[in-house]
Amino acid sequence: MRDEAWFDDLYGAHATAVYRYFVRRGPADDAEDLAADVLATAWRRRDDVPEGAELPWLYRTAGFVLANHRRKHRAVPVEDLPEVADHADPSLAAVADDELRRALATLSDRDRHILVLHAWEGLGGDDLAAVLGISRGGADAALSRARSRLASAWAAV
Repeated sequence: MRDEAWFDDLYGAHATAVYRYFVRRGPADDAEDLAADVLATAWRRRDDVPEGAELPWLYRTAGFVLANHRRKHRAVPVEDLPEVADHADPSLAAVADDELRRALATLSDRDRHILVLHAWEGLGGDDLAAVLGISRGGADAALSRARSRLASAWAAV
């Protein structure tokens, strides 16, 4: 039965990982609220959370929550506007190595997403497949292709 004790266990096991997911991908001041949205969704849809694959389900939900958050219009005071637009993916800000950052920037959004989920979130195999919404074989192939494209891009940089 998915009751409050189940949710307490889910929260204790995965809340920090969900919070860190948002810290690495967006404004840190929004991370707590976004993580709370994901966990509230888990509570509301507790019957949809697959047993044994809770974290991948939470990451997939976090991806949707982040996409919705980014679509929202946020007013920016005119005096705070930069001179040049910044088109960088916020998740790349945590990458310290300039060559790697340049190589990652040449990849598609999907390839970057797959590599970041694997490297930063530690997902692979069935968990990566669950987050991507594809089969295990498809996830393995996508990761392999993304790694290959990264290696080529890095060599070119």
